Amino acid sequence: MDVLLIGAVACTTALILSAWLMTFARWFPIQGIDGGFLVDYKTMIRAHVDYALMALFQLGFFAASKTAGIELHHFACVCVAIGGFTNPTIFTIAAFDTDFWSKMKWKVFSAISFVLTTIGFMTICYQLICHVLCH
Repeated sequence: MDVLLIGAVACTTALILSAWLMTFARWFPIQGIDGGFLVDYKTMIRAHVDYALMALFQLGFFAASKTAGIELHHFACVCVAIGGFTNPTIFTIAAFDTDFWSKMKWKVFSAISFVLTTIGFMTICYQLICHVLCH
C-alpha cells in the first residue's frame, strides 16, 4: 500500500512542476518560442488538475485502508499509482504536441493507462465496499 504514497508524491511533484511551467510560460514568453513551446495552455491546466485529483485519490485510498484496517491488494495499488500518474501525463504531453491525438503510439499509451487506472480503482473500491458491507 505504500506504493500509493509514492504515487501521490509523484503526482504532487508533477502538480507543482506543471504550475511553475504554466506560470513561466505566461510571465516570461520567449520570442520565437512563444506559442510553440506550450501550445495548448488549457490542456496543461487539465493535466494540472488531474495530477491534483490523482494525488488526492491515492492519499484517500491509503488513509481509508489504514483507518479501516484493510490491506489493499498490492497489484491494485500499483495500477492506481501508475495509472494515476500516466493519465495526467497524457494531457501534459498533449499540451506540447498539437498532433498528439492522431498518433497511434499515444492512443495505445492512453488506452493502457486508462485500463490500468480502471483496474486499480475498481479493485480498491470493491475491497473498501466489501469491507464496509461485511463488517
